[in-house]
Amino acid sequence: MHWSNKWILPLIMKLAPNKQDQNIIEMIIMKIFNKTLIAVSVALVSTQTMAAGFQINAQSATGIGRAFAGDAVIADNASVLSRNPAAMALFDEKQLSMGLTYADVQVEVQDVFVNSNLGELHFGNVDDGAEAKVIPNFYYVSPVNDKFAYGVAMFSNFGTGTDTTELSNNIAMGAIPAPIDLLGKTEVTTINFNLSASYRINDNFSVGAGLDVIYGSGTLTRGGAMPTGADPVHVELVDVDADGIAFGGIVGAVYEINADNRFGVSYRFSPEFTADGTVMFAGTDYQEINIPLPDIFQVAGFHQLTDTFALHYTAQMTTWGDFHEITVTDPAEAQLKKYAWDDSWLFSVGGTYTLTDKWTLRAGYMFDQGVVGEVSSISIPDSDRQWYTMGATYNLSKHTSLDFGIAFVRGEETNLTEQSSVLGLVGNLNPALGDDLSTVHATTTSNATYYSIQYNYKF
Repeated sequence: MHWSNKWILPLIMKLAPNKQDQNIIEMIIMKIFNKTLIAVSVALVSTQTMAAGFQINAQSATGIGRAFAGDAVIADNASVLSRNPAAMALFDEKQLSMGLTYADVQVEVQDVFVNSNLGELHFGNVDDGAEAKVIPNFYYVSPVNDKFAYGVAMFSNFGTGTDTTELSNNIAMGAIPAPIDLLGKTEVTTINFNLSASYRINDNFSVGAGLDVIYGSGTLTRGGAMPTGADPVHVELVDVDADGIAFGGIVGAVYEINADNRFGVSYRFSPEFTADGTVMFAGTDYQEINIPLPDIFQVAGFHQLTDTFALHYTAQMTTWGDFHEITVTDPAEAQLKKYAWDDSWLFSVGGTYTLTDKWTLRAGYMFDQGVVGEVSSISIPDSDRQWYTMGATYNLSKHTSLDFGIAFVRGEETNLTEQSSVLGLVGNLNPALGDDLSTVHATTTSNATYYSIQYNYKF
């Protein structure tokens, strides 16, 4: 059966009994569908990962425990590979680190409604719109001699998981559908495989570079109930399943004033990611979705102030301004969505205290700047975030240690609006409902708690 016979034609017949009006309405629907594909493409990059944009900050337990302050230069274990390859020059023995982070994310979407001439039409709330995630990592650093070292790593820099499907079957006043083009399930996962090398130029200066191989996969559904007759009909607007591989890189440097004071800098080059698969929409099967990923620049400092206490800090900028559009290709190329995102900064400061030979304690604070500018979205309820973190290392032996980290991430309550093509169609066909039916209002709040553990071994 052709896609339109499933629910479009019954809707047309109900709203316009004569053939001329039916043709006009079908043309409007096709135009609205194209706009709807633009809107739902936003969900491929929604931001419930509790970092700016759809960025992840969960690369290690040690990093989480100190809010990633100084992570590009501390080099207390092999996880420094996720931030700065040049810091491998600080190692004089082989090291292995691997761990897991459990991200318990809480996203609330409250009071989804539209204004009409009949008053406010409410579609409900989502009390738990995000899924908890387990994020693994693996790092290995091997010095070859006093000049050269190499390392391999596996971690993640980007990802998300949200579900607002429970609102998609709500119908206001028995005739007005929910904004189903904005509601549904999103699952995006990326894994970064990294191979890096470092070179010590002299006692003070070291450099490094690495290659990133990024695997990503995504699943996206959009649909819900449409009141096309006596009983609502379930409509699938979008069903996406795609994956792909892209290549990026990182360069870095370390400057050591002395053994107790040093600085690090790195720049990660991210690619435009192309996911191959199927995007089923309005009778057209697009094969590729193209998503530009931002670059990441950071500077970090470390200062051992006493025998037992060290201070460290980081400033990081992510070029979300480069995330300007999403496109689809094959069989045709089309711009799905233009963005007005801003470059974002995060600033973190932390401290490390050596309590005993067995225990090392750490804590940190991070301010993480949101990226969304003038264009807001229910699927992207971004805001500034505050990170409050703590952690510890327990030395099991001379060669083995365990790291623990916990982070409490708190976002801001955000009032936003977003345009629904589905409700815009309903408003066009029913002018008496008012000219603002397509503007969807909602209040969103995003918080998270990260729990992380890591195993370290010095060979």
